[in-house]
Amino acid sequence: MSNLIALCPGSFDPVTYGHLDIINRAAGMFDRLIVVVATNKSKNCSFSPEERVNMIKKCIPHLPNVEIVHFDGLLADYAAKRGANAIIKGLRAMSDFEYEFQMALTNKKLNPNVETLFLTTATENMYVSSSMVKQIAGMGGDISGFVPEVIREDIINRIKK
Repeated sequence: MSNLIALCPGSFDPVTYGHLDIINRAAGMFDRLIVVVATNKSKNCSFSPEERVNMIKKCIPHLPNVEIVHFDGLLADYAAKRGANAIIKGLRAMSDFEYEFQMALTNKKLNPNVETLFLTTATENMYVSSSMVKQIAGMGGDISGFVPEVIREDIINRIKK
């Protein structure tokens, strides 16, 4: 019997209920899920990779088959290194699809042994984004509907000035 391993990459700056919805559902579909906190050179992150890894760990102690790592490199190479069968990507809206589809085709070209699977987030999270959470927190707004309580103060303390 094969061991199904999936990667769930993202910048998670910070992790939101939308991200956690995808992580929880993907964890139930695979023997092992590796959440990859990726370095995205086109984004100016508010939290270090280590802080993002730790925030995710605080949010998912109930998922024993999930590992959270930081990786700075080609996801296709990391998938091969870890023996991953799949890459899980969450989609909020059609606008996410074009970029994610391009990335899926690129990853398939670089690593023919990995498939990209798209999961749509739950309806109540479709409008949630990390940048929106940071904007609301920066203006002193209530982010309780967007992120778990266990990381809320970490976000507010970093963003609110």
